[in-house]
Amino acid sequence: MERHPDQPPAQDEHAELEALRARVAQLEARAPARSRLRPRSFLAALLILVAAVLTPLSVLSSWASEVAGDTDRYVEMMEPLASDPDVQAAVTKRVTDAVMAHLGTEALLADVAPADRPVVDKALTKLGGPLTTGVRTFVHGTVERFVTSEGFERVWSGLNRSAHSSVVKALTGEGGGAVELNGDTVTLDLAPVIDRVKQRLVERGLTVAGKIPEIHTDFTLLTSDSVGKAKSGFRALELLGFWLPVFTLLVAAAGVLLAVRRRRALVTAALAVAVGAALLGLGLWAGRAFYLDSLPPDVSQPAAGAVFDALAGYLRAGVRLVVTVGAVVALAAWLTGRGRAATRVMAMWSGGIGAVRDAAGFTGGPVGRWVHRARRPLNWTVVVVAVAVLLAWDRPTDLVTVWIALCALFALAVVEFLDDDSAPRPAATG
Repeated sequence: MERHPDQPPAQDEHAELEALRARVAQLEARAPARSRLRPRSFLAALLILVAAVLTPLSVLSSWASEVAGDTDRYVEMMEPLASDPDVQAAVTKRVTDAVMAHLGTEALLADVAPADRPVVDKALTKLGGPLTTGVRTFVHGTVERFVTSEGFERVWSGLNRSAHSSVVKALTGEGGGAVELNGDTVTLDLAPVIDRVKQRLVERGLTVAGKIPEIHTDFTLLTSDSVGKAKSGFRALELLGFWLPVFTLLVAAAGVLLAVRRRRALVTAALAVAVGAALLGLGLWAGRAFYLDSLPPDVSQPAAGAVFDALAGYLRAGVRLVVTVGAVVALAAWLTGRGRAATRVMAMWSGGIGAVRDAAGFTGGPVGRWVHRARRPLNWTVVVVAVAVLLAWDRPTDLVTVWIALCALFALAVVEFLDDDSAPRPAATG
């Protein structure tokens, strides 16, 4: 730097020194502030991580509370199995085997006169096999007709309603009822079904079926070495029930509020919670395959898979719900930020709808100016309402989720269309 001939050198150097000292003081003032923010950021990240870890447990606790504490919900879960072809086939085979075990050739010939038995026995030496096969076919057809009827659906619902307390016993160690727990196997007693079948056999002419004593046979609902080990965990999740999801939400909110950059923290927390739920979904998928592979040979794998899917249906719905809500919140927070990519996307969105509004010659007037001032609160209101509807919906399906998303997108488009500050626009050049 060149000095003015008349300017003293000391004055020039003094000014530069003062400027340098001011800059150093400014940097030193910022350093402690940044050091104070580091623990705060670390704690915020830790809380968000804890919320992500608690998310799968929160979904499981909600499911455990529904299964163990609500008989109507449990019966609702199990009702579709009455019309499931795999379950019907397994029940039909099980009941047919039980009836045929008490319906041998001797039972069929109980009313034959003693004088005629030698002749009949000699004839059955050649016809015993075909006769038994014919009787089995007759019994199997009768059982199949009943199992595929509405009468079986009523018996199945009543059986599961009375069995609910025993399913809870199998999972928590408390309760009792029509379900028995043998080791780590939960079995359902089909005696009421067999009684109905015996009545139908008598009505169809096989009167000897009326002499069959009461038969108790088991239909396996659940079998796994992990059932006994999971009792304490299931009981703990059942007790937490509603409160663990609430606590998880509060932990995530605390992490966002504590963060220095809250919008970025909100995106991170929403995605972390969605990932936690998605991992639970992957665990269910892998667990189903492992569970079916570990079944004993005498258990029908298709029927066991149907039972697993019925019990896990609420869990899968919860996973879909949390993943969807997390993705929606993360996307909304990202789009309302000032990042370059988000700004470009919003510019394309606003520009496209603005072009449609201009082509239609629409002017918002006072309404457009009000919408322009309140656009951000209106957009967040749409997102919050959509999330609230999704949360309030009882086990929303994929189609319901898509329709809620489309309705929210349409509402956002309406807000953008009405957003008109009536500012003059440059005329298009021809």
